[in-house]
Amino acid sequence: MQFLVMSRRRSEDFPQEEFDRLFADEASRAREFYAAGFTRHIWHRVDGGGVCQVVEARDEAEVRDTLATLPFAKRGMLDIDVVALKPYAGFTG
Repeated sequence: MQFLVMSRRRSEDFPQEEFDRLFADEASRAREFYAAGFTRHIWHRVDGGGVCQVVEARDEAEVRDTLATLPFAKRGMLDIDVVALKPYAGFTG
């Protein structure tokens, strides 16, 4: 099943220096997600710090458990929204 994940840095609660300090580890974990087939697509958000990604998982719990291993998420530095997706019906029949 695919999910849309929108994350936003909680920059009002954490200084930029803390994000900078953890960025290399965060990016490394994101590459691991991609290599494992969890992350299908990922983009930086233009409207503020964070990313938008399409991920593949059994259910929302698996999505949240996987994302919880990100260094920023472990420290409560992200707000994360997860939306389950289904195929667009407009192209069938």
